Amino acid sequence: MPKNKREITKEDIMSLDVYTKNRKELRKNIVEFKKDRRVPLGPYATFYFESYETMLAQVQEMLYIEKGGDEQLNDELTAYNPLVPNGKELTATLMFEIDNPVSRAAFLGKVGGIEEKVFMKVDGEIVKAVPEEDVDRTSADGKASSVQFIHFQFSNEQINKFKSKDSLVELGIDHPEYSHTTKLSEATVKSLSEDFS
Repeated sequence: MPKNKREITKEDIMSLDVYTKNRKELRKNIVEFKKDRRVPLGPYATFYFESYETMLAQVQEMLYIEKGGDEQLNDELTAYNPLVPNGKELTATLMFEIDNPVSRAAFLGKVGGIEEKVFMKVDGEIVKAVPEEDVDRTSADGKASSVQFIHFQFSNEQINKFKSKDSLVELGIDHPEYSHTTKLSEATVKSLSEDFS
């Protein structure tokens, strides 16, 4: 797949018949690619770091499922292109995964504003997450959404540190009701480093 692509265009999309024919193999490849880009944090949170590749796969799959053609394609590109990293950032889908609906509602009711409390730490220097601007992810009554879209914007110096083999890179949430930090594995740092131009 192309490195340094920052936007999915109509030309990148396979026709439905070509995608259908190759879908099994394509999905197997993207699952393998995503493996090092999934970071669990605490008991409920999982970060799925997005890229051109993951978003292209998502768009292709949505078109395959809904078969909405060009009209749908425009909507999908509008929805998913903002999550393709721009070369100076990392983007992630943050999901709070709790199977029990009662427990899930209770948890989400306590963590309003959690999307404002996400951070990365590169050698002790904090990079605060910026929630996707398209929608409010915490309702007026203080209930958080179980799915959050976030961006981590880096300076050139922070990018160089992130890519350095000696750096300690951590991911965390610092919310009074959910406070956890984890060190990113070497494989994850290597995969995410590819998102910087």
